[in-house]
Amino acid sequence: MRKILIIAFLFVSCYKVERNCIDFKTGVFEFSSLVNDSLVSSTFTRTNDFEIEFFNGIKDSSSIKWVNNCEFLLTKLNPRTNQERRPVRIKMLRTYGDSYDFEFSQVNDPQKISRGTVRRISNL
Repeated sequence: MRKILIIAFLFVSCYKVERNCIDFKTGVFEFSSLVNDSLVSSTFTRTNDFEIEFFNGIKDSSSIKWVNNCEFLLTKLNPRTNQERRPVRIKMLRTYGDSYDFEFSQVNDPQKISRGTVRRISNL
């Protein structure tokens, strides 16, 4: 039994999640999500300082403040509501191929965390 535990520990301790976040700092990306049994998607272009999103024919821009290579804050440039004025924290959890998994939450509500996957469409 002890040998099994040691082998399991060694196997698990060698596993490391890939996080090449720098590769995803800029580019054109697509995000898809299931909302009310419908698949919706948005496309966005990210530079080091800004993110421009296209969703249902509407263009929206946000400024980006990088906290570290894998985490940043998005703040809408032209918010329409008080809720839109609040920054959204984005944290890349894992990268693979041309995609990354992330979690996001509003800065004022860190307990309500959602997750998603983004796919790169092209580089800038």
